[in-house]
Amino acid sequence: MYRLKGCRELRKRAPQIALNWFSTFSFSRSTHSVSFDPIITAEDISGSKPAAVQNLVQGNWTRPSNWTTIVDPLNGEPFISVFEVDERGLQVCNTYLMLGDISAKAAHLLSLPKISDFFTKLIQRVSPKSYQQAYGEVYVTQKFLENFSGDQVRFLARSFAVPGNHLGQQSHGFRWPYGPVAIITPFNFPLEIPVLQLMGALYMGNKPVLKVDSKVSIVMEKMLRLLHECGLPREDVDFINCDGNTMTKLLLEAKPRMTLFTGSSRIAEKLAVDLKGRIKLEDAGFDWKILGPDVQEVDYVAWVCDHDAYACSGQKCSAQSILFMHENWGRSPLLDTIKKHAARRQLDDLTVGPVLTVNTEALLLHKNKLLKIPGSKLLFGGKALTNHSIPAIYGAIEPTAVFVPLEEILKDDNYELVTKEIFGPFQIVTEYKDNQLPMVLNALEKMHAHLTAAVVSNDVLFLQEVIGKSVNGTTYVGLRARTTGAPQNHWFGPAGDPRGAGIGTPEAIKLVWSCHREIIYDVGPIARNWQIPRST
Repeated sequence: MYRLKGCRELRKRAPQIALNWFSTFSFSRSTHSVSFDPIITAEDISGSKPAAVQNLVQGNWTRPSNWTTIVDPLNGEPFISVFEVDERGLQVCNTYLMLGDISAKAAHLLSLPKISDFFTKLIQRVSPKSYQQAYGEVYVTQKFLENFSGDQVRFLARSFAVPGNHLGQQSHGFRWPYGPVAIITPFNFPLEIPVLQLMGALYMGNKPVLKVDSKVSIVMEKMLRLLHECGLPREDVDFINCDGNTMTKLLLEAKPRMTLFTGSSRIAEKLAVDLKGRIKLEDAGFDWKILGPDVQEVDYVAWVCDHDAYACSGQKCSAQSILFMHENWGRSPLLDTIKKHAARRQLDDLTVGPVLTVNTEALLLHKNKLLKIPGSKLLFGGKALTNHSIPAIYGAIEPTAVFVPLEEILKDDNYELVTKEIFGPFQIVTEYKDNQLPMVLNALEKMHAHLTAAVVSNDVLFLQEVIGKSVNGTTYVGLRARTTGAPQNHWFGPAGDPRGAGIGTPEAIKLVWSCHREIIYDVGPIARNWQIPRST
């Protein structure tokens, strides 16, 4: 029977200077320089030089007999073999605990140019995005690890005491680990999301099994090997590659006390039922931005709108899905400026690229359905990319914006279609008047996933009105407001759902990876003249 063991005592590991985590780098004690083996760089992974991703079980890297072939999202060549466990291969996994010095060492290594460059380019190979966008993942991960160096892990478990009713009585509130837990993360952030959630689970004393989308799991395999070199015991984390059905079977048989799921809302809802609610969700979001009545800095706001909607080809759970534009902005050059920014995006530098969950046909079909709504129109884009070798299983379209009248959005026949999350370079644009703000707020309330949002305005009364009548968990407000970002220095996660999971901050880690336990000490003394009272 598959089972997960509980916690074990924190133990100190001797510093490990040598960095040879997967034979790609060598580390010099004297010069602290990193040299590359040019045969095993991220760019070299190809159909002629394929890579392999293994599983980590009971501290051993293993290769099951089954494997899945991952094709290069840019040219369709088979270039990575992921050794996946099937339902017959579920066996025992291991234990955990994490030290602040491991975080410090890992943060240092990720700060080295050769290593950060390797991970940046490896991310680009499996989840194509621009170098700057991919590097942003590495940077946020490195800063997160810095934040939880030294005693910061210890402080996450800070408890409190409250005096009791008599001498010798006091209650203590503790943050308590769940023990055996599971982590399931998606393809779009193959380093940042799994590292931040995995380390949070370990910091709070849990024993995790980690599954990353097989299309990108090579990134986390390499990161785990780096963490092992930094002192993380191999037995503390299990890493499994498998399909969704096998992972569901694992969860149902292993019965982890908590599962963290980041990904599609549809799968999230199914898992919530299968696991009887023992789950935290950071699921998809149809994220909105409202431009208030005060028009200013049009060029800057247009640049942010382009970045929010189309960076990473729109494949962010925080991507701008719908833009509510006050009529004052409609009379400005805003839309033309966004269109110009979108037109600069090219496949050559991956500022636009393959859409890994929706193919081109489905993307264009969705556009055509929207254009059948009365008053709708194509603002820009809406065409398939040309002159590329992206395989047909993926999507490849120009950054696209479709205008839909606000009155039509709110109609029951249209609302579900308009607010369908399209995980690609695609957004809805609409316009509202002063007296239509209640209609906008009604549209926001009807959305089922309340992840990120932006209210672009410096009008304090307008901000108060929108903030007070909306619920999104990460909401940016002010002239510089955006929907994307998710740095390590603030909470990122949904609101309005008791299953909601955060990421990045001490509050997020404690909420997701620990529960509250109250222990009441009552040691006496008992009064010398105490007598048995009457029954009550």
